Amino acid sequence: MKKFTGNYHSFLKKLKKLPQSISGISTIYKTKCFRKILLEKIANSKKYIYIVALYFEMDGAGKDIIKALYKSKRITPKLDIKIIVDLNRAKRNRVGERSKSTNADLYRQISVENPLVEIPIYGVPISISETFGVFHLKGFIFDNFVVYSGANINNSYLRQKCQYRYDRYHLIKNRQLAITMKSFIDNYFISSKVVQRLDKSRISKKNFMLNISIQKLRKKLRNCCYTFTRFASNDELSVTPLIGLGKKNFLNKTILNLMYSTEKIMVICTPYFNFPNFLMKIIEKLLFEGKKIEIITADKTANDFFSFKKKFNYIHIIPYLYENNLRLFVKRLQYFIDTQDLKIRVWKNGINSCHLKGMWIDENWQLITGNNLNIRSWRLDLENAILIHDPNKILKHQKKTELKHIKKYTKIIKNFKEIDDIKSYPDKIRIILRKLMVTKIDKLLNNIL
Repeated sequence: MKKFTGNYHSFLKKLKKLPQSISGISTIYKTKCFRKILLEKIANSKKYIYIVALYFEMDGAGKDIIKALYKSKRITPKLDIKIIVDLNRAKRNRVGERSKSTNADLYRQISVENPLVEIPIYGVPISISETFGVFHLKGFIFDNFVVYSGANINNSYLRQKCQYRYDRYHLIKNRQLAITMKSFIDNYFISSKVVQRLDKSRISKKNFMLNISIQKLRKKLRNCCYTFTRFASNDELSVTPLIGLGKKNFLNKTILNLMYSTEKIMVICTPYFNFPNFLMKIIEKLLFEGKKIEIITADKTANDFFSFKKKFNYIHIIPYLYENNLRLFVKRLQYFIDTQDLKIRVWKNGINSCHLKGMWIDENWQLITGNNLNIRSWRLDLENAILIHDPNKILKHQKKTELKHIKKYTKIIKNFKEIDDIKSYPDKIRIILRKLMVTKIDKLLNNIL
């Protein structure tokens, strides 16, 4: 095993870690397999099931999951099942949908249709509005298992039909990890008065006292962390659950130390190319030090806000904004692309979308997370992650196989001119984007998207 050196390595060495068995961690490579495993775990759980996501849509996939949950609850009445989602996200539909019924309305309807079985659905308000922060925690907990993915629950994430949204998926058997993540939900949200039951009553209207309560919860979460008592050594396979809200949180500190600790190569996945300036400076610093960096991001057509239809909506500007960010970044660092120290891959596969997130540092660290590594996730949203430490390179084959699947539909960008220029954009997109850039509103949007 390589010895820790330097302050950044010292930080990582001092991290509290949970022991992880080699046989207890599996990387899932395909979206359909992810759906299958969720249904299997729902059917086989005996003690508790916690479905934690930004949102849970009641489309075909969502209904299949909820039916499976009710079936398990009927078979095992003592089974503790809870669904935890973002409150403000539950108050609306997907952008562009015309249905009058929100997710919260459908939760109440499901509850009415199953009067003899209760599965509580909790809405967590991280801020008074989605614009200023959301509940972005990940991790489905089934007894001693954690299924960790950036995915939410809907047709695309679970590949209910042909079209899918590609994410990363890991199945981890670790009793202490499951207990730790479950206990956090119980202590911070289930017992909180500001968290609302979406399956029982209509969402409370905004008022002064509710806003004060939300601010108190947010303040409390700024100092939050996962707590556990059993620790692994730095010589064995381990996992560290991380959580944070606000720019100075412990998850953010860990990400910074991970990046700085790179000795040879760092691989980053983010679906939305919108790095904060300080992360871009770290990337540049590492490149100047002779380190190799690979960034995998989504093509604009693989962004969920991209529309193949001609009908225009202002939300359709977002993928072009990210692409423009990418073009400027590549143009500035073209020298390192030419020297092959920097490699940019763009994921694209037909009408499917990309939601890949995470980091690989050298051969021994891996971060699985729902964090987009953008300004919003760094400052506004409640985020979590699981850091895997593999000092003996036991997971080398899984890592290699996962990256092979991820890279299958990627194209390597060798020159910034390969990325569409604003001049080539559709007329409405081009005109609006130029106005945003002239007024500097594009920078404001990058801060909140």
